[in-house]
Amino acid sequence: MASSAPTPPATGFQAEGRCGYYVEKKKRFCRLVVAAGKRFCGEHAGAAEEENTRKRILCPLDPKHTVYEDQLAKHLKKCNSREKPKPDFFIQDINAGLTDETEVPEQLVPISSLSEEQLENLIKKLRKASEGLSFTLKDQIMSHPALHDALNDPKNGDSATKHLKQQASILGNIEKLKLLGPRRCFVEFGAGKGKLSHWVDIALKDAEKVHFILVEKVTTRFKVDGKHRKKNSVFERLQIDIQHLCLNRIPVLSKEKLPVVGIGKHLCGVATDLALRCLVETYAASCEERNEEPLAKRIKNDKTEKEINTLAKEGNEKSVPEKWTPVAGIVIALCCHHRCDWRHYVGKEYFKALGLGAVEFHYFQRMSSWATCGMRKTSLDGSNITTTRKDHQNDDGEEHDDGGYRITDDSVESLPGFLTVEEKKKIGHLCKLLIDQGRIEYLQQKRFSPALQYYTDPLVSLENVLLTALPNHSSSPETTA
Repeated sequence: MASSAPTPPATGFQAEGRCGYYVEKKKRFCRLVVAAGKRFCGEHAGAAEEENTRKRILCPLDPKHTVYEDQLAKHLKKCNSREKPKPDFFIQDINAGLTDETEVPEQLVPISSLSEEQLENLIKKLRKASEGLSFTLKDQIMSHPALHDALNDPKNGDSATKHLKQQASILGNIEKLKLLGPRRCFVEFGAGKGKLSHWVDIALKDAEKVHFILVEKVTTRFKVDGKHRKKNSVFERLQIDIQHLCLNRIPVLSKEKLPVVGIGKHLCGVATDLALRCLVETYAASCEERNEEPLAKRIKNDKTEKEINTLAKEGNEKSVPEKWTPVAGIVIALCCHHRCDWRHYVGKEYFKALGLGAVEFHYFQRMSSWATCGMRKTSLDGSNITTTRKDHQNDDGEEHDDGGYRITDDSVESLPGFLTVEEKKKIGHLCKLLIDQGRIEYLQQKRFSPALQYYTDPLVSLENVLLTALPNHSSSPETTA
């Protein structure tokens, strides 16, 4: 009686000495015995060779992944990067700003290619434009009890501690401005994992009727907002570019009269301008127009305002705005001025009043990187190199860990040598200050009381400026001169 070979496992694993061809229809490997030194049986040798020659191509929707060419049509129907139906709150370029007839020319040379005379003229214009501006801002480095345990956790590494200190200070400033309280909607721009909203929610404890809208244009891993299941607070995440976000069309804001508090931690360059326009121009202005609504509808909407007044009489004045406004306040940590864009910049009128235009703005925003780039060498291996960050995020997706510095085509080493490193650093700070002053002027024109202040130590983050703003009828912080 002939001995029989052991039966291969019924699972999808290849048995030793058996064919390595996977039979898709049966969801298992072929069980035929192969000849010595062969991988496939005679039946499947040709099919396997054909499959190995199938061509993989880049997905036309997202070149970060590939697909078999003969499966492209099927893949395009289910690819995660396919264009999806636009939500109601998407309006193309609603916060982009008007196209300027003096847009930056496409062929501007990098700063490193400018002559010494051209660079000197730019610096003269910068210094003249920034005359009268206070170079040193007020310190508002704060903390909040909600983060006490997290800050003292011995398991924290340096990066985690830095981010917690910044979040604690932002939260402390939000509380100082009397923006922590019930019956409001916090909109976190550039939310990432949503950690800032997470700490705001913890600080609010059981405050009633609190809504969080987290705005982020890319898919984010390890989000913390999914962990919140409290009865009194609701988290809603919107995957959309701020450029196209219409807050008026978000149901919770269109149906309920909740004051909006705009917040953000390290909102990169142009995103800050888009967020400001989204809040005070697109949203607040349209809400003011809606106030001219029929009497019956106004009476219905006055219910929330009466509830707020009742809370104030009960001794909760610190947590309640003096008067309902569409935007109760703005608290945004600024960064990456070199990523600003003239078209979207909200301070165009301020620049034009100073005799500056798109070309000067382009070079000033590039020079702003001198304030933080190339000033300190990385300590990772003791070598004389600076590190780069992919899209300003570290490997775990946490925003702006300042352990390394960016290199741009306008890095300190590539510039003419008539300026010292310290002088270049001061010029970079002046560029940042001038760009931020344009934002201050814009908010003042929109009837807000804005301020710039340092919210954390530069050893924690070199991007340590916080922009705050309250509507004019509120008790406001000092405005920047």
